[in-house]
Amino acid sequence: MKYCTYIALFFSLILNAQIDPVEQDSTVVHYMIIEGDSIPVTSVDLNEVLVLPPLKFSDRKSRIRYIILRRKTLKVYPYAKLAAERLETLQARLEGLESKRDKKRYAKIIQKYIQDEFSSELKKLTKTEGQILVKLIHRQTGRTTFELIKELRNGWRAFWFNSTASLFDISLKREFAPIDVEEDYLIEDILQRAFQSERLKRQDPAFDIDFYSCVSKWAAPKATTSDKHY
Repeated sequence: MKYCTYIALFFSLILNAQIDPVEQDSTVVHYMIIEGDSIPVTSVDLNEVLVLPPLKFSDRKSRIRYIILRRKTLKVYPYAKLAAERLETLQARLEGLESKRDKKRYAKIIQKYIQDEFSSELKKLTKTEGQILVKLIHRQTGRTTFELIKELRNGWRAFWFNSTASLFDISLKREFAPIDVEEDYLIEDILQRAFQSERLKRQDPAFDIDFYSCVSKWAAPKATTSDKHY
């Protein structure tokens, strides 16, 4: 599908994958100054662990919806993660080029790389998967797909791509907002569970997400009429 080809622009970030050295677990020694003496303080930094609530569904339809959303989210998340990992590398390379001619030449190389390597894969995405990918790109980069296209190409093309995507009910300007949109909360829930089970490799979002506030809003039992007090 054509709209998926447009989303593929962001995978220009995937050039010459780099492997970062794995840091071994270590104990960090800090020093506190007490009355002129340096006192060593040993500490171990631990990653925050979210305590996830048990999955509960109001009916069979809700359960099926979650399962389908989970399958689609797990499928497209690696694309968004890879885009975020390569964004910084791409920007650094463009900033290192002094002349507009060199930048334009580099952009053409990127475009050909996209067409040759990623268009065919992204064309296989469904409409729903394409929209989830747009949301996750915003989660991982802090910028919408529209904004990234505008940076890589120009404002007119960004407008054109967004208009074309709208024909498939996809907005390239869509942001990831789990506190405001229930589906986005479910996607975040799916990601957190996949991170903890190591089904997906964790990558922190580009902006803060208060997951517990999202749980309180979307997963808390809804009050019924009999529960209300007047």
